[in-house]
Amino acid sequence: MTVSKPLRGVTAAQTHSAILDLIRSGGVVSRVELADLSGLTEASISRIVRQMLTDGLVAEIGTGDRTGGKRRTLLQLNAGSRHAAGVALDFARVTYVVTDLGGTVVARADGEGIGMAAPGDVVPRLAAELDDLVSSAGVDRASLMGVGVAAAGRQDSAHRVLRSNPNASDWELFDIEDALSSATGLPVVVENDSTCAAIGEYWVGRIPASADFATVYLATGFGLGLVTGGDVYRGASSNVGEIGHLVLDIDGPPCWCGSRGCLEVLAAPRRIVALAIERGLAGELGLHGEEGTVREDSDRVARAAAAGHAEALPVIEESARHLARALVSVTNLLDLGRIILAGPGFAAAGEIYLRQAREDLQRLSFVRAVHPTTVSLSASSDVSAALGAATLVLHSRLTPHQTSSRLALAR
Repeated sequence: MTVSKPLRGVTAAQTHSAILDLIRSGGVVSRVELADLSGLTEASISRIVRQMLTDGLVAEIGTGDRTGGKRRTLLQLNAGSRHAAGVALDFARVTYVVTDLGGTVVARADGEGIGMAAPGDVVPRLAAELDDLVSSAGVDRASLMGVGVAAAGRQDSAHRVLRSNPNASDWELFDIEDALSSATGLPVVVENDSTCAAIGEYWVGRIPASADFATVYLATGFGLGLVTGGDVYRGASSNVGEIGHLVLDIDGPPCWCGSRGCLEVLAAPRRIVALAIERGLAGELGLHGEEGTVREDSDRVARAAAAGHAEALPVIEESARHLARALVSVTNLLDLGRIILAGPGFAAAGEIYLRQAREDLQRLSFVRAVHPTTVSLSASSDVSAALGAATLVLHSRLTPHQTSSRLALAR
């Protein structure tokens, strides 16, 4: 566990929040360790923990080994005391999860994607399917703290919507947050899918607030979530991390964003499918080559590549090379020490991307002689956005000392 800076000059609520976060990242910890980590007195820690026990947020789980005096009572999050729901919106599929307080998925369901349907038709379905999942999981609705929604696209934080997603133009400036909150009767928070994936890795991976890292999310396109100081870094308009529109070739093919040679047009699933079809793999791999089957087709190519298919492997390797070079540039800019690859796009052939990223960063990163940049695959790639959306609810409700005011859900 990483030692935190002393908690000086903060409010009681912020202190309470910070201590809960230390328990989250520590997994199992004693009051004495919390005092050492926080810089607070043992008496202060005892008061805070007492309140958390009363609220049901933490539980005492026994005692540690004797270290010369009284055995220390051990604490951990009371996982079953609170729950959150996460929804990942995608063209081809909607993924739902319900997690406990620790971020463990206790129920999951997959539904029909939003496709080209109007939001007014989709939102009631989302609410109904989410309600079915909560009921079938046997989760007490009173323990449900809210719903997080992960969606692709640029964010208009003033209107709490995601916009300019070329695959869902009817959702432009649609207020998903208010509409789904009205339909479910629960607080709702909406974030970009890559941001959600990053928060999910932070919460579930028990990463301490003192550790900065980036998560690259791949579904239909690429996104990057940056966590620093225990919260995602959002920039001026909550649109940090559009790595998919990092230009790798100024004379490259045009991108829908208006630029040319973006990572997205060179390496995302659409390019993977197009390249596979160009190389005559459509029949052999069962590729449909249609707008609505991009993810399915890309997964077929990735699975074949992972199995060593002689023609499919170079297609994925080309995508991986472009991503690796993009990560070198991002690392040179941000001095990253840790990168996590997450999302369904990495589920089948993640090892190919991982190998290429590690190789290029070890060989080309500007800071390679100073420190390594570790790259790893998420343990929950297929549900990382939905899981992250659920943990975003937990993060914003239970550790608000780290979360922007826009994400402070109504208590």
